[in-house]
Amino acid sequence: MQQHQNTINNLLKDYTRVLENPLREKLISDSVEQKCAVVMKTGTLATWTPSHSTGRSPKDTYIVKRSAIEKNIDWTSPNSIPMAPETFEMIFNDAIDTLKLKKTIYSMKRVVGADSSYALPIVAVSDYPLSCLFLDNMFRPIPQDIDKSIFAKKPFYLICLPYEYIDPGKYEGRLRKQADGTTSNLLVTMDYEKHIGIVYGSAYMGSLKKLIFTVMNYLLPENNILPLHCSANEGDNGESALLLGLSGTGKTTLSADPERALLGDDEHGWNDKGIANFEYGCYAKLINLNPEKEPDIYHATFHPDHYLSHGAIVENLMVYPDGSFDLDDERFTPNSRASYPLRYNSNVKESAVSGHPKTILFLTADAYGVLPPISKLSPEQAMFWFIMGYTSKLAGTETGITEPQATFSRFFGGPFMPRNPSDYADLLGEKMKKHNVKVYCINTGWSGGPYGIGKRIDINLTRAMVSAALNGGLENVEFETDPYFKVSVPKSCPNVPSDVLKPVNTWADKKAFDETAKKLAHLFKKYFDKNFRGKVDEQIALECPEA
Repeated sequence: MQQHQNTINNLLKDYTRVLENPLREKLISDSVEQKCAVVMKTGTLATWTPSHSTGRSPKDTYIVKRSAIEKNIDWTSPNSIPMAPETFEMIFNDAIDTLKLKKTIYSMKRVVGADSSYALPIVAVSDYPLSCLFLDNMFRPIPQDIDKSIFAKKPFYLICLPYEYIDPGKYEGRLRKQADGTTSNLLVTMDYEKHIGIVYGSAYMGSLKKLIFTVMNYLLPENNILPLHCSANEGDNGESALLLGLSGTGKTTLSADPERALLGDDEHGWNDKGIANFEYGCYAKLINLNPEKEPDIYHATFHPDHYLSHGAIVENLMVYPDGSFDLDDERFTPNSRASYPLRYNSNVKESAVSGHPKTILFLTADAYGVLPPISKLSPEQAMFWFIMGYTSKLAGTETGITEPQATFSRFFGGPFMPRNPSDYADLLGEKMKKHNVKVYCINTGWSGGPYGIGKRIDINLTRAMVSAALNGGLENVEFETDPYFKVSVPKSCPNVPSDVLKPVNTWADKKAFDETAKKLAHLFKKYFDKNFRGKVDEQIALECPEA
């Protein structure tokens, strides 16, 4: 670990144009002056990335396969792509040589983790001021008591070169070969043993955030801390709730609740003391954002302020020359994003820590339109749905997808969970049982038919169901078992029409509903049989549809 980090430290020490921990205003002004972003009327910064960088690059994301960590990684996962140590050495040296050619280098020291007992110190090095502004939005200041962290003497170094590209010829046979036969010229790589990550050629700002999230997901379980891809908030009674879900299922939207204090919108750790946010900011999806139904996110992103005091960043949003913008236009990408500090939300718990959760919500956006909008899960069902991590890909969002496709991403964050599955599943089961946590599944997807026929469940109805789950509104209602997915469905819910609760009632064509529900149930079984049958407790396996 030390040799590589010393190389970076020596570069920062000897190089004449290093800006170490520059002020936020300096990062903003440099981003504008260097044309990394333009200033909108509100003071928000807008930026656009190349077409290959409108999202993460999972096929170009690697884990360095060293003997010390090899046994801890689930190499059967499609997201655990090994990189040879000698290839990493080549990339590291190329990155250092590239940095040496830069007129200015920015160095940022931050931490990930609001609980100082396991906050991970980050040393980020980049030539691109907008990347550093993003990190200033998203990562936390170094706390005064950082010395008590289990990682205090084990910082993680992050090199970010978003608009530099590797020489494909030099890495022929070492990195991914593309469809046209050429070697990819960008990558994201993590060396868990050396504590170094490199982003080379990916300008999507989420690449930085998710690299660090993946690192935390690797480091924490061996310290009996469960990392979760979730948002979290806290009620007036001090009880916290977790909302787990994949991108697009509503984590950010639903956790921004004026009646509950927000801890964070995406990434948390659960240790013996309770819940803590990893981050300092939010990275919210903007597509189809409704200012009236999602006012917190809209205000945080577009509130008027002088641009040097603002610092919120919108990425790949449709902005017109007159300064107007269209939140529904996805011609650049359906993955337009906003990055802003957590403090820009209206109701935030500044410490970003809370006690053990009393309720967990699993969020899914079912584009088949057959899952109940809310259902209660038994402990065994909770483990099953956690392992499966179901949501849907929508028709039209990717080339070749003409109808909804079931997507399973274990633990609601498969691409970012590199360890063996039992490391996460066992920890969740242990903590749910110990703290008597109630678990509900919330379908934020479609009702009345699949995507293209039905309509997405109204966000106000979803909020009412979430409120009922968190505030005891479902404690004394009658439930019935869903015939396809085995979950318990309430017959009534405060402020929600009863006919909405049972999905078949919303379909005009009951036969089509039956066929679609059976189709999705079969997809559950097929995926479970392939990936988990015989690897989990039989009581959990019995909760699989068609089991």
